[in-house]
Amino acid sequence: MPINKIQFQPGLSLPDFFAQFGTEDQCQTSLEQTRWPDGFVCPDCGGQKHSLVHREGRKWWQCSVCRKQTSLTAGTVFESTRLPLRLWFLGIYHLTQPKNNVSALELKRLLGVNDKAAWRMKHKLMQVMDEREDERVLGERVEIDDAYLGGVRAGKAGRGAE
Repeated sequence: MPINKIQFQPGLSLPDFFAQFGTEDQCQTSLEQTRWPDGFVCPDCGGQKHSLVHREGRKWWQCSVCRKQTSLTAGTVFESTRLPLRLWFLGIYHLTQPKNNVSALELKRLLGVNDKAAWRMKHKLMQVMDEREDERVLGERVEIDDAYLGGVRAGKAGRGAE
């Protein structure tokens, strides 16, 4: 029987994660490359010519066509956040790497944020993951691991059952 490629895919260790996303600059660069792989594209008009504006310690992209300014996090799950991107990336890591679910209370402890921030982060990320997988339909053969289906029925069987 061939090896299951999904089950045995290489993961990202915590030291590797910190080497790749340990600083705010690394997280911003990664988000910028993911969001605009071929360079900046204005979300309003689709223009590609732009100028960079630095304001309040943040970078803003100003479209040369429509003059609209946008930030790196505008229109993403990170929009309007006060938390640094490195905490969001670490939260994504902790939600996606373990086999079991991570509670908001555990996320609070792992990230060092308050319980409202941890709860909001977890639910925003879960909503984004749900929207991303919404269109996918399971097909062909579906295997379930570490699950218990069925069990002992409670109550009366046969005639007179509820």
